[in-house]
Amino acid sequence: MTDTTITAPLEALLLMATEPMGAAELAQALDVPTPVVWEALEELARFYDETGRGFELRQVGEGWRYYTRPEHHEVIAHWVLEGQQSRLSQAALETLAVVAYLQPISRSRVGSIRGVNVDGVMRTLATRGLIEEAGHSEETGAMLWRTSPLFLEKMGYTTLDQLPPIAPHLPEASLLEAELAGLAETPVAGEDGPMSENSEIPTAEQAAEWAEAEASESAQPDDVGMAADEVPDQDELDRLSEPS
Repeated sequence: MTDTTITAPLEALLLMATEPMGAAELAQALDVPTPVVWEALEELARFYDETGRGFELRQVGEGWRYYTRPEHHEVIAHWVLEGQQSRLSQAALETLAVVAYLQPISRSRVGSIRGVNVDGVMRTLATRGLIEEAGHSEETGAMLWRTSPLFLEKMGYTTLDQLPPIAPHLPEASLLEAELAGLAETPVAGEDGPMSENSEIPTAEQAAEWAEAEASESAQPDDVGMAADEVPDQDELDRLSEPS
């Protein structure tokens, strides 16, 4: 490989490098002598400077690496910051999900669901064009919000029906709240009313006595009985028992 044929592969290696590469390392990769690589690097650096490229080939320590020129740092910084701002924060993504699945929805309800103030996040979503106004609530008069066509475009959907289901194995929130409310209203004690903190728990002996009393009461007939004056005395019983 001659001096004129190593320029392109040398540039490719330097573009792919994540850290400065030394001349010896480049020479080993290109299978050429190290002095040849040194000469090619210096020629490339002069060529970039003379042609006014937006980058330069700079020697840093023992290695070489491409860098943007200082006069373009302001443009690069603006682009980097704008790119960071274009990404939605975690709070914005959560708020957008609430609006998407519960639309139309008011800002206050979104805040109650997330448990935080969402005024700033809602403004950000509206500014980005991801949500839009959807009229007012008939009950409270609050402004309602819904996702915009841009939201569907960004998500790659044509309709909201394409949104993936949320936790399909969990009950609906309204049903779950009703069930929990019903459990809260269920009395803890028996039919006689709630048991107070001072209520005494019967001992085993008391429980046995109560069970015996209930058994004896159930064994007695309810509507058949014998009056006291109808019970025969001992003489009558003896007479009835004698053979005729």
